Amino acid sequence: MDDLEVRRHLPGNLPQLFTGDGDDPAGRTLSLPLPDGDVVWPDPGYPQRQLLMRPAFWLSDEPVHGDLWGRLRAEHPRSGLWPLLMDETDQPWAAGQIAPEPVAEIGNYAPHAFMYEVWADWAEQAAEEDHGDLAPFGRHCPGPAAPGHPLDDPDALADRHARTLGARGPSLALAAVDRGADALAAVGWQGALNHNEWTAPLAAVVRGWEERFGARVVGMGFNTLELSVAAPPVTTRHAVHVAAEHWAFCPDILFQGPGTLAGYAEEIRGKTWWSFWWD
Repeated sequence: MDDLEVRRHLPGNLPQLFTGDGDDPAGRTLSLPLPDGDVVWPDPGYPQRQLLMRPAFWLSDEPVHGDLWGRLRAEHPRSGLWPLLMDETDQPWAAGQIAPEPVAEIGNYAPHAFMYEVWADWAEQAAEEDHGDLAPFGRHCPGPAAPGHPLDDPDALADRHARTLGARGPSLALAAVDRGADALAAVGWQGALNHNEWTAPLAAVVRGWEERFGARVVGMGFNTLELSVAAPPVTTRHAVHVAAEHWAFCPDILFQGPGTLAGYAEEIRGKTWWSFWWD
């Protein structure tokens, strides 16, 4: 395939990612040559959330360098494909151990409602002596934190973070989504299954972080998620409030980490990437 043909349309079987979405892939273009790879369908023997009439995503056969992520991210407005660096340590991706959810479902969830629900469930079950772990809030959910002030351009920062993650030798995935947060549902990521049965509410939370903190979804693993953050909290007070959101999103990073919101807040204050993992 010559360069001109690559520029005219999506190469190979990438158009299949848009099948059934009402989006004409003929209007999509990609000017970059891709490494060898193929589209991934969910394993029919793996529990599914919807009957998918198209592949969930495209995946490279071999590890890639992180700089390719940035070049593909820049083409997202034209290609409609959001790049992801995929940790294949536990090999869920190529095996199709995924459960895609409708991206349209994400808009049915409000991040603040998810946070209040998680907090209320914890407050109902936690012993009185445990309330100090979430000081200064305790039993009372503070709601979402105020937006951060940008320290960098979100896309440029994401590109640099991708180069760092690329040193781990990840695979490259492409998901047909309008924004990075939606990729969590589209690719069938199950990383937080032990915390929340559905992924769409978590994707709604990440949408909110995209808007308030300049977050970008850069990579994910079997039970991990990697975000770049251009507008992190820089004061202790703000960081503690953001830490409360992180706890509701991923309790393990607190209870299996520093143990208190104050301790975790110091870890994320001024930090331009957020890494989450679920047990």
